Amino acid sequence: MGSFLTTVGLLLFILVGAASATLSPTGVNYEVVALMAIKNELKDPYDALENWDINSVDPCSWRMITCSSDGYVSALGLPSQSVSGMLSPAIQNLTKLESVLLQNNAISGHIPAEIGKLEMLQTLDLSNNGFTGEIPSSIGNLKNLNYLRLNNNSLTGPCPDSLSKIEGLTLVDLSFNNLSGSLPKISTRTFKIIGNPLICGTSSSTNCSVVSPEPLSFPPDALRDQSNTGGKSHHAAVAIGASFGAALLTICVIGLGIWWCYGRKRQIFFDVNEPYDPEICLGHLKRYSFKELRSATGHFSSKNILGRGGFGIVYKGCFNDGTLVAVKRLKDYNVTAGEIQFQTEVETISLAVHRNLLRLCGFCSTENERLLVYPYMPNGSVASRLKDHMHGRPVLDWSRRRSIALGTARGLLYLHEQCDPKIIHRDVKAANILLDEDFEAVVGDFGLAKLLDHRESHVTTAVRGTIGHIAPEYLCTGQSSEKTDVFGYGILLLELITGQKAIDFGRASNQKGVMLDWVKKLHTEGKLNQLVDKDLKNNYDRVELGEMVQVALLCTQFNPLHRPKMSDVLRMLEDDGLAEKWDASQRSETPRSRSSEPQRYSDYIEESSLVVEAMELSGPR
Repeated sequence: MGSFLTTVGLLLFILVGAASATLSPTGVNYEVVALMAIKNELKDPYDALENWDINSVDPCSWRMITCSSDGYVSALGLPSQSVSGMLSPAIQNLTKLESVLLQNNAISGHIPAEIGKLEMLQTLDLSNNGFTGEIPSSIGNLKNLNYLRLNNNSLTGPCPDSLSKIEGLTLVDLSFNNLSGSLPKISTRTFKIIGNPLICGTSSSTNCSVVSPEPLSFPPDALRDQSNTGGKSHHAAVAIGASFGAALLTICVIGLGIWWCYGRKRQIFFDVNEPYDPEICLGHLKRYSFKELRSATGHFSSKNILGRGGFGIVYKGCFNDGTLVAVKRLKDYNVTAGEIQFQTEVETISLAVHRNLLRLCGFCSTENERLLVYPYMPNGSVASRLKDHMHGRPVLDWSRRRSIALGTARGLLYLHEQCDPKIIHRDVKAANILLDEDFEAVVGDFGLAKLLDHRESHVTTAVRGTIGHIAPEYLCTGQSSEKTDVFGYGILLLELITGQKAIDFGRASNQKGVMLDWVKKLHTEGKLNQLVDKDLKNNYDRVELGEMVQVALLCTQFNPLHRPKMSDVLRMLEDDGLAEKWDASQRSETPRSRSSEPQRYSDYIEESSLVVEAMELSGPR
């Protein structure tokens, strides 16, 4: 009997221990303590870490933190938050970390050697900071590491030999530091070392302009800063590796050509007929089997459809562990581009991490299917909630609408000015701005236009977007840029103000033409009160209304050169420089400049030869 009780007690201890693995005997969460130590070493001028609280027992609700299904912190993401200070060695206590994204900040000091204890780490991005000292050799202990970006810092000393022990690397970027010494043989698709004068100086024979081995997965845009000039490599291993890689690639291409000629239409990397291996990942993304996603969505049941759009149908999915996801089944993927191109673009999208961007969790690729897996957004899209009410009041009151405007601006700013390579959304509208459990704006569907259309933007004729949101230059010529997104953002502001979708505008008896023309007319007549959503019942800030309308009109100027950048848009919304920008725009609109272009947005729509295709691609995502 005694031994039985002992066994039961032991089992109970194990169960309790598993349920509270991060708790100390006094009930303190080790991960909370570690995160607070990290916060205390950083200077946070814009309160990005405001809700990190030492008295909390669960950090999973904190900003910039992502947790796994078992409650451990799996990702620490603070990109482009203007934080400085130092990175605390306490990061070693976040033992389940898979991703650390601290790029584009002003963090200084040494990279803590303790970071090498994070055995599950897959992505480490400390680029564009002020780190000094040597790269710790302990990084070689990160056996699961896929992406290592330490570029654009002030690191010194040699590139540690221990990096050669990591077998699964996809990208290593050590460019633009002050490294010295010889280079170890690192097994990776892409290795960047340019911009280290002690390795790549004129007296050195190392050819740093060559990426070795030849990259197979990253887009040409990401490599434009590197020339293809010649030069003899002083490192025999690099030369042999590059030659071997090129020869192997040639053999693979010939083999695949023969395979294709005999009609065996299999994929380059993934085959639906091969046994499913959940450990096969693309970077830090999970690869799902088609069977798994089909089961989660109830065989893609129409009852689980969350939205339809030009890129495909989005289904609500639920895995066996209860995790809810949104599964986008692409209907228009570019078959001719092949599997490598698809994975390249998916990798690029997945590396854009920001609290106002929809995070890509995983993907599925078969011979006939391409699917993307995202977190489920419980509050749907802005478009779906604009007319919703709760207890007689609109769900999206004025305060929430303004917050959505700011959050969306921050997300687009990251895509345009802080993401490398930059991403143009090409379909900014209320239906593509999702809302999390706290009604925080999350920009969705970014990068999908590029994913599904690989032609250069300056020759593109497939206008992807929605009538009422498409910028004039894109509508007429197919040429897109970040200023195309700025125009769409301006229309989004008008949707938030009016409570109407731009594509549905004009159905009311007092409305004629398109939304932008109507707003311009009422603004000129000083009748802004007629713009505001009647459901708000005058519960809005008049000053903020005037400012938002002015920002919207600046964003929707017909000449893209006159539109502000998203960084300027965000500053203006935060009450910095709007008056000056507005006055300047009014001075530049002379009668001569107005006479040289159509006066109404509807004129561009009527003249466009690309409208039919654009309308076919419209609709909620």
